[in-house]
Amino acid sequence: MQSTSLTRLQESFPDEILGTHSRLGEDTAILKPEALLRAARFLKQEPGLRFDFLMDLTAVDYWKRRPRFELVYHLYSRSTNARLRLKAPLGGSSPEAPSLTPVWPAADWYEREVFDMFGIRFRGHPDLRRILMYQEFQGHPLRKDYPIDKRQPLVGPQD
Repeated sequence: MQSTSLTRLQESFPDEILGTHSRLGEDTAILKPEALLRAARFLKQEPGLRFDFLMDLTAVDYWKRRPRFELVYHLYSRSTNARLRLKAPLGGSSPEAPSLTPVWPAADWYEREVFDMFGIRFRGHPDLRRILMYQEFQGHPLRKDYPIDKRQPLVGPQD
């Protein structure tokens, strides 16, 4: 049996949902990336759903699969005690998705981390810059094609 969250999401975004599943009590919806912001607003504001807490945001680099990347959001509703995972596949040489900071301000640092580690850009992000690596770092360390023996520019005192 499908959860209320997945049913209402599918009813509201029939053309943007690529798939859903519910395994071991974990609900997952796979969305087109362009629908992420609208779906996030719906999930947060819709009575009976109220996913008011963005628990986590990360990405996966499938490297040899197309589309190569997948964004993964974990949401929680404090009022209904429900959890929901959103996934959005991203392809191309410059993957990009809308920023969800207008919906969940906590997305700010998560999106910066995903940008820093995977090189995925977030349109509309208020301050998209590196958060873990230094600004001169070249590349994105969690991309599976990142060369393990790559030498980086040294950072030190500037005389």
